[in-house]
Amino acid sequence: MNTLLNKNLFLVKEHLGLFKAANNYDIFDPETNEHILNCRENNLGFFTKIFRFSKYKRNTPFNLEIATVSGEKIVTMKRGTTIFRSDVEVFNEKEQLIGLFKQKFWSVGGKFEVTNEHGKPVCLLQGKWTGWDFKLTQDNKELAQVTKKWNGLGKELFTTADNYVLQIHNTVPQDHKDRKLILAAVLCIDMVLKE
Repeated sequence: MNTLLNKNLFLVKEHLGLFKAANNYDIFDPETNEHILNCRENNLGFFTKIFRFSKYKRNTPFNLEIATVSGEKIVTMKRGTTIFRSDVEVFNEKEQLIGLFKQKFWSVGGKFEVTNEHGKPVCLLQGKWTGWDFKLTQDNKELAQVTKKWNGLGKELFTTADNYVLQIHNTVPQDHKDRKLILAAVLCIDMVLKE
């Protein structure tokens, strides 16, 4: 596993632009402001591009690839066309399925069951109805949180509407395979719930 995933704090910045069909993100280490990862949505189909400019944007398929700035693939996330509920597949750098985000019906704030490649539950990703605060929990223990606000190093960073902070707790071992799923959670939230 790439050592960049051993970090516990990530700042995810979405690219802004008028008339953009693809969703692209840059991922930084917020403590050093170093650009460490890219997330790109390449090769959009013609009809997907058209529907991205309509009220059906949330229903369109996506294929996001997270890679180092030098191009080494880390994780790929894929979802087909959806109507009511999203299931997002997560693949490793070898294109092997490593997990799924299964959206729950009727959740206030957004809720996903995160499973491994065999469908066995890994953790729960759940948001609050009051806004932008999501937690990944396993057996009622918090593994990580995604938020718009970060308190760290004696200062408070308020991110803009298209920026997200992922904080992974020290209880998640540095080389643990679920770190790929935890990083993918930020993009799953944005693509499924916030677009």
